[in-house]
Amino acid sequence: MSPVSTGTQDWERFPACELPPQGIILLPAGGDMAENSGECKADGACGERWWVMKHVQRWLDHNSMSDPAGHAAAIAGLPPDIGVLNAIVQGLLVHSDWLAEYGLDATRLQGVSRMTLPVADRLDDILQRDGQSLQIQRPPDRRAIGTCRDFALLLCSFLRGQGVPSRVRCGFAAYFGNGWEDHWVCEYWVQNTRTWRLSDPQLDELLKAILQIGFDPRDVPRQSFVTAGQAWLNCRAEKCDPNRFGHGDVSGPWFVKVNVFRDHHVLNGRVTSAWDGWRDAPPSKRLIEAHEHPLLDDLAAHPEQALVDVAPGWLT
Repeated sequence: MSPVSTGTQDWERFPACELPPQGIILLPAGGDMAENSGECKADGACGERWWVMKHVQRWLDHNSMSDPAGHAAAIAGLPPDIGVLNAIVQGLLVHSDWLAEYGLDATRLQGVSRMTLPVADRLDDILQRDGQSLQIQRPPDRRAIGTCRDFALLLCSFLRGQGVPSRVRCGFAAYFGNGWEDHWVCEYWVQNTRTWRLSDPQLDELLKAILQIGFDPRDVPRQSFVTAGQAWLNCRAEKCDPNRFGHGDVSGPWFVKVNVFRDHHVLNGRVTSAWDGWRDAPPSKRLIEAHEHPLLDDLAAHPEQALVDVAPGWLT
C-alpha cells in the first residue's frame, strides 16, 4: 500500500483485489461528496487497478462525550437497526422544548439545565430513574430531559458502539417552522451505498404528527436539513436569505457563523465548545468582520479539517 496526500484527509491505496482492512472505506473515483473524492490508477506492477480508500476510524472511535464507558456492553447488544435505535433513544429522552406535548408540567421543569451531558453520565442518570433495559421505553416523566444535541449524541454513541461510523452534525432544519431552525442530527455511514445519511432521532411518532413530517427520520432529506457549512456557503452564494437561519428570535449571518464553528468543533470531537455560549454575546459582538470570510468559507467547505480553535468574539 502507499499513502496519498489530499490536504486535509489521510488516504491509502490498495490493490482492487485486496479486501479493505477493518476501519477502511473503499471509495470509487469521482465520488459526489468532497470527503468521498479520490482517484484510481492502473499503476500496479501487474497492471491491477488501485483504489483510493479512506480511513473511517475517526468516525468509529468514541470521544469523551460519546464514550458510554461502563454501558458499552449494553449498547453492543442493542439491535443493529437504525429505526430501532432511534426508537430506543426516543424512549430515553424528552426534549426540553416539547415538555407540554408529552404531558409534562413545563412550569415545574423550567430550571432544568440544557447542558449536553456525556453519554456515560446521561445513561447513569437514566438508569437511576428507571433501571430497566435500555430497550424498554420509559414514560415521559421517567425520561431524561435534553435537547436535540443529546438525541443526536446518544444515537451516535449507539452506532459507534455497534461499529457503524457516525458523527453528530450541527446545522439547520426546515421542518420546525417557516425558516431554518438551529438543530443537531446524527450522520451515519451506509457501507453498501458508500454514502453518509442523516437521522433525526428526536422525530418520534408524536412529533412527526405535530410537525406533519412526510419523510423517514432514518434518512432525512438534504433539502430538509443542511449542515452549518452548507448553509453558510448557500448564503454566501446568495442562494438563501441568511435571516431565515437562526434560533428563536436570533437569526442572520452571525448565527450561521456560530454554527459553522460548532459543526467544525463537533467533527473534531468537541461536542460542546465556547461557541455554545452565543446567548451571552452582546448585540455589539454579533457581527462578522470582512477578514473572517476566508476562514469561514474554508471551514464551511471543509468542516472536518483539523481543528481551528478560534475564540468567540464576545470572549475576547
